[in-house]
Amino acid sequence: MSGRRHMILGNDWSALDGVWPSERPRVSVVVAHYEQPDDLRRTLLALRAQTYPRDLVEIVVVDDGSADAPDVPEDVVLVRQADEGFRLAAARNRGAEAATGDVLCFLDADCAPEPRYLEELTRLPALAPDAVTVGRRRHADLSALPDDAALDRLPAHVLFEDPSWLANAYERSGGLLRADARSYRYLIGAVLCCTAEFFRETGGFDESFTEYGGEDWDWAWRCWTRGAVLAHVPTAVAWHNGPDAGGRDRDPAEVNRETRRMERYIPIGGSRPHALVTAASDVAVTIAAPMTATQALITIDSILRHLPTARVHLGDIAPLDGVDDPRVRAGLAPADVPYRVDVLAPVRVDTGAPLRAFLEDVGTGADGAVHIADDDGDLLVLTSSRVLTRRARWGDDVFTDRTHRAAGLARRLGSPEPSLAAYYGDWD
Repeated sequence: MSGRRHMILGNDWSALDGVWPSERPRVSVVVAHYEQPDDLRRTLLALRAQTYPRDLVEIVVVDDGSADAPDVPEDVVLVRQADEGFRLAAARNRGAEAATGDVLCFLDADCAPEPRYLEELTRLPALAPDAVTVGRRRHADLSALPDDAALDRLPAHVLFEDPSWLANAYERSGGLLRADARSYRYLIGAVLCCTAEFFRETGGFDESFTEYGGEDWDWAWRCWTRGAVLAHVPTAVAWHNGPDAGGRDRDPAEVNRETRRMERYIPIGGSRPHALVTAASDVAVTIAAPMTATQALITIDSILRHLPTARVHLGDIAPLDGVDDPRVRAGLAPADVPYRVDVLAPVRVDTGAPLRAFLEDVGTGADGAVHIADDDGDLLVLTSSRVLTRRARWGDDVFTDRTHRAAGLARRLGSPEPSLAAYYGDWD
């Protein structure tokens, strides 16, 4: 993709407000379809009516196993896959593979875009290669209207109410300007956009999702951890034919099963149990300094007291006698854990230290790594895969690190044999 590539500090895409690409990229619209011929016809007509230059728009329809192949114009690329259940994730991936554009827009067949949809939604990805934008999906009874109805002037009697939880989330976050690690919930798969380059970097949608829901949240979460800039574009409107499916009554057991399934993919606070050890961890603690067995025991225990869902990786430290805790493991930390704590000295973390709050700030806004240090240097460094990935892409200046003095947070264990009795009893 030609044109200037803009670095965005933190998630502050407002720095590019009013900026448009000097050269428009070629855009591929991947339309997912299953047994929706009327909706697809309407959506294809709406894509023909876009203000974006038609010669720069490629349309790829991916059919997820309909009984009959959908009828599409000759210049529309049609990709089909066998009917093997709900395979929306796989369908979107097949569409992305067939696409030749620099920017990808994912659209569902029952979502018809207003004329400026592509113009508005592709602007940020055309400027910043790691931007991921989500449009505004609205709801109406489109079946009561002609296929070529003016979507930007729909009559009031066909409109359904927009989901309030989503509108409120966009308002609270300034349109995701103040996004955080849980903002993946606000990226809706039916109205997503990113560069083809960044989509490949994420690995695409996880094709193990074969039931309704979750594949877009999982992908959005991986976008966040890989340093995406998230933005809601309310002027990019697509109309879903029908009310919001999320508002329907659902079996509580079904909802709970879905929640448990997602915790395997998104293992962060607010999306997983508070203290139970589950298959995936949100924090990797690496012991990166030599220390005695007693120092290591106090160091590890005092950290796990604050971060009970973490895994501790011992590095070169020998296993601790008498400690049978599955969270404490030999070797080095894996690369795909959301948050990281590097232990650079034997340390006792004080009971009031807000380690969890520090971690949740890392990678949010312009905040980079957090250093907890005394006069002799760093004791702990808290960072995240998001910070590390964005810095690898753009350099250190994309985030600003913070240093906290250790007093009241942690203390260096200078003695090779600090008193375990004093530590166990909280005497000092």
